[in-house]
Amino acid sequence: MRTPQLWLQRITKLGLVLIVAASMSACAGLFGSSMKWKEEVQLHDGQVLVVERHYSLGGYSTLDARERQALDQTVTFTLPGANKRVFWETEYRQDLPEPNSLSPLLLDIVGGVPYLASSPAGCIAYNKWGRPNPPYVLFKYTNDSWQQIPMKEFPSELVGANLMSRPASSLLKSYYTVETARAQRDDGNVSEYAKTILREPIRSAWEGCGELIYDGRGGWQGPGLFSRQPSKEACFKYCKQREITAQYCPCNRFFK
Repeated sequence: MRTPQLWLQRITKLGLVLIVAASMSACAGLFGSSMKWKEEVQLHDGQVLVVERHYSLGGYSTLDARERQALDQTVTFTLPGANKRVFWETEYRQDLPEPNSLSPLLLDIVGGVPYLASSPAGCIAYNKWGRPNPPYVLFKYTNDSWQQIPMKEFPSELVGANLMSRPASSLLKSYYTVETARAQRDDGNVSEYAKTILREPIRSAWEGCGELIYDGRGGWQGPGLFSRQPSKEACFKYCKQREITAQYCPCNRFFK
């Protein structure tokens, strides 16, 4: 008569073990995930470069978010004719004052020199990079490192974006041809500046993204909170109340 009870106890214990294991697995996947793929990139002269893309992923930003947040991204390729591996990297950290968080748009090679065009990934990143207009951050690979360059040094023959944006995890493929990569770039609502590297300032660049000031504690605030204070003394008092140190308090900028 005790046999059914023993089996019931064993089944109950097994169920608890499976629940705990599933919970641990879910937590591990939530913070330890990544996504990677290879894509063909057509250069301005018609050559095709195979590029490796990799994202490190963290948790979900909200309970209803479908995609994990990106922690960093790398773009890796072999420089033609040199048998040399080159990689470009950006991390995504809004709580840091240093410029970061870029979306690569174009990778090309002119005269054996790699160039990369990117755009700030979000309003905070746009402020970190000094609110550029046209809204690009441009790089040249020289002396074994990527150096930021002004628009006048970016080759004029580099026009159309040729790098994919991050695909949806559910649709991710391991390899994208030139045609499938182009279809992914053209799918959906893409801003004109993300399709073509514009050379002149545009009026609609980042409309709705106001100026933001770093508070030294991982947050960002609008300048009006400081400039609307009745005096410089009141402005510094506001900084003190908000625990914003003198290094980041912008009162001297708004009050002479």
